[in-house]
Amino acid sequence: MNAMNFNLFSPTHLIFGAGKLAELSAQPLPGKKALLLLSAGKSAKVSGALDSVTAQLDKAGVTYMPCPIIRENPTKDLVMEAAQTARENGCDFVFALGGGAVLDSAVAVAAMATNPGDLWDYVVGGTGKAQPLSEDPLPIVTVTLTAGTGSEINNWGVISKLDTHEKIGFGGDPRLIPKLAIVDPELMRTVPPKYTAYQGFDALFHNTEVMMSNGVNVLSETIALSAIENIAKYLPRAVADGNDLEAREHVAYGSTMAGITMQLTSTTAQHSMEHAMSAYHPNLPHGAGLIMLSLAFASYFIERHACDGQFIKMARVMGLPEADKPEDFLTALENLQKACGVADLKMSDYGISKDECMTLAVNARETMGGLFLANPCPMNDEECAGVFAKAYR
Repeated sequence: MNAMNFNLFSPTHLIFGAGKLAELSAQPLPGKKALLLLSAGKSAKVSGALDSVTAQLDKAGVTYMPCPIIRENPTKDLVMEAAQTARENGCDFVFALGGGAVLDSAVAVAAMATNPGDLWDYVVGGTGKAQPLSEDPLPIVTVTLTAGTGSEINNWGVISKLDTHEKIGFGGDPRLIPKLAIVDPELMRTVPPKYTAYQGFDALFHNTEVMMSNGVNVLSETIALSAIENIAKYLPRAVADGNDLEAREHVAYGSTMAGITMQLTSTTAQHSMEHAMSAYHPNLPHGAGLIMLSLAFASYFIERHACDGQFIKMARVMGLPEADKPEDFLTALENLQKACGVADLKMSDYGISKDECMTLAVNARETMGGLFLANPCPMNDEECAGVFAKAYR
C-alpha cells in the first residue's frame, strides 16, 4: 500500500453551517415529489426542522409524502415498507430528514423503491445474495439532525435483519451518493446530552478507526486528525450545553468529515463488533456499544505495536500535546469519556452476558468480515472474543 495514493469521488453538494437550511429552496432539487423519510420519534418536530424543511419544499414547488416510520437500528422490514410507500405515491426522490438511522435507511429505501425483490437480495455478507442493482435508485437529498454518522454524504447504510441477527452495511453503489446534503448545527441543539455523547463518539471512532486502518492515506489521515481534534475539544461542551452553538458546529464538522474519511479509507473491525452487539441487542445505541468496546479494542493493537505512531498522533490532538507512547491514546480516550459522562457504560446493562463473546465474534466476521481486513494486524475469532471479554462489565 502506498499512503500517497487515494481515490476520492464525492459528488454531493455539501452545504455546511448554522442557519444554512434556509438555503434549501434555492438549490436545484432532483425531483418534484419527495418521499420525506423521518424517524418515528419527535426529534424533527421538536427541533423545528420538520416545519422549516416543509416550508422550504413548498417554496421550491416540491410536494412530499411524509414517511415517519424509521427507528434506531433500522430494520429491513421498515426499509421495504418505506420503499413501497415511495412507489405507491409516485415519489421521484428520497428526502432524508433525521439522524443516522434515517440517513442510513434512505440509501436502502432509494435502492428498493426502483429495484425488484428484497433488500437482502442486494446485501453483501451474511445471508445476503450480493446481487447488483439492476435499476437506477431514486436520487437522495439529506438534512442531518445529529452529529454522528457522516451518512449525509455517504452511500452506505447499516440495516438489521432481526430474524437472523444480522446487522450489515448496504450500499457502495455510486448512484446512491446523496445529490445534496445540508448540515445545519442549529438543528442539533435539541439532541439530549446522552445522545449527543453517543453520536459524538460514533463520529470520533469513524475517524480514529480510519487512523488505525491499514488503508490510511495522506488525505484521510489529514482530515481524520482535524476531525478528531475538533470532536475531542468540543464534545464535552456540546454534552454539557446543547445550546452551545459553537460546540455543536465543531462536533458536526468532525462528524461530516468522517463521511469523507470513510470514503477514502475503511473503518476497522470495531464497527463490525458493535454491529454484532446491537444485532443481538437492538436496544443498544450504536455509539454506546462503540464506547464500551473502544479501550479494549485499541489496547489489542497497542499491545502488538501494530500502529504506534498513529496512536501517538491521535493522543496529541486529543489534549495530550506531549504524548510520546501509544498508551497515551488510551489516557486521552478515557479522559474524554469521563468528560462526557459515558465512562461507566456496561454491556450487562443492555442484557449482554459474558458467555456471548464468541457468538458475537463469529457474527461480526460473518456479517461484516471486510472490516477485519482493514485492521492494522490480524485478529482471529478467539482474539476477537477476547476483546469482547476484556471490554465486558
